[in-house]
Amino acid sequence: MKFIINPSFKNNQSEIEKCISNFDIEGDLFVKGSRNTIKVFQSSLGELNIKSFKKPNFINTIVYQFFRDSKAKRSFDFAMRLLEKNIGTPEPIAYAEFKNGIGLGKSFYVCKHIRTEFTYRDLVENPNLENHEEILRAFTRFCFQLHEAGIEFKDHSPGNTLINPSLNGYDFYLVDLNRMSFHNVMTFEQRMFNLRRLTPKKEMIAVMANEYSKLYKDKTEQETFSLMWQFTEEFQEKFHRKQRLKKRIKFWKK
Repeated sequence: MKFIINPSFKNNQSEIEKCISNFDIEGDLFVKGSRNTIKVFQSSLGELNIKSFKKPNFINTIVYQFFRDSKAKRSFDFAMRLLEKNIGTPEPIAYAEFKNGIGLGKSFYVCKHIRTEFTYRDLVENPNLENHEEILRAFTRFCFQLHEAGIEFKDHSPGNTLINPSLNGYDFYLVDLNRMSFHNVMTFEQRMFNLRRLTPKKEMIAVMANEYSKLYKDKTEQETFSLMWQFTEEFQEKFHRKQRLKKRIKFWKK
């Protein structure tokens, strides 16, 4: 096993390794996905969030071992970089990789578990949520902060931003971090494209465009809305086309 730990938690290494070793038989199930499983473990550090990545297929076992960092390593490294840039994310603790023959087998990412009131998805699904517009505008300012720092969060989708009220308004935490790019400067097109997956609701895009244009002075509110909505529509069309194709494939398999 390859085990890398955040130096701040070096004294807890044996306890964390034990949690990983006992992942299949201990811990409280938090998310059971088709690809990955997340469990919460009680520890001397408080609650630990441990994500077990699905064992990659044969080709990817070789790719992740020799040519590309594993999802666990990327999650850990990107979380460290986010914190360096003062961007919220659950504190990274460690990652572990197990070999499967000559390639990568299972891998795990460990971070502190954060209990939050809601995610961005709640804004999409519940337009009557208390302080809905205030939270949406605060979230848009958070997105602008990401872009100003050159961070392109490629899994910027509704469930991947956790939100908690705070004394200063709202705190935001990015999760599911293994797909990111870092730029010196992000263009206007890159920024708007990065927001395309968040909501299909035109009224939410209008609010976000209004708030974003207050911060990004080079474009008007109308220009901001037009491009943000264009990329959103294109994404939604592609998404629903893919869903229709999946249904057809399932039908013909019956």
